[in-house]
Amino acid sequence: MLHARSIASVMAATAVALPMMAATAQADDWSGYHGVEKYTARLDPVTVNNSDAAGTAQVWLADNDARIRIHVDDVLADHPHAQHIHVGGRGECPTDYDAGIHNGQRALSTLDGIDAYGGVETSLTTEGDTSAASGLAVDRFPTAPEGSVSYDRTLELSDAAADAIRAGNAVIVIHGIDYDGDGTYGDVLGPSDLDPNLPMEATNPAACGPLR
Repeated sequence: MLHARSIASVMAATAVALPMMAATAQADDWSGYHGVEKYTARLDPVTVNNSDAAGTAQVWLADNDARIRIHVDDVLADHPHAQHIHVGGRGECPTDYDAGIHNGQRALSTLDGIDAYGGVETSLTTEGDTSAASGLAVDRFPTAPEGSVSYDRTLELSDAAADAIRAGNAVIVIHGIDYDGDGTYGDVLGPSDLDPNLPMEATNPAACGPLR
């Protein structure tokens, strides 16, 4: 993970390199430091999933260290929303035409969109592990009080994630929809294609945007 150094050492080193350390996350952003790259994504709603969720994502990247900030409005309030960096697809968001029929309803599941955005490489959890293994760690994802997700975390990316961001092949996906508007993750679409113990509403994409 990130190497801990003092704020003073960060400031002293900016002329030659951006130090990799957690204290940097306390700054307003990383743009004042030498060698940092900034990527942004506009997160648009996946309308075929009856989602109005929309927002922005920002990634400041230095080597494999990243500060990631996400803000999304109009998601299902007080429910966990898995969020990931997807890589290995076409580096884009799926369209309505990629949707399938699930429990008799037309909707876009996570697997329906995988050719467009690829598989999970980084799980944007609030604490702990951020690998693909935490892709469904519902107890460590934001729960959207008042229908909004605000996320700010500094973490170390895998080589695959960092390389994909730089190559324009990384996509931010926010999951969790209320397809039928009943205020909870129900069984209207049947079980998730990622975990049959979860309803599909809990894992379907709500908002999506490629990092550029």
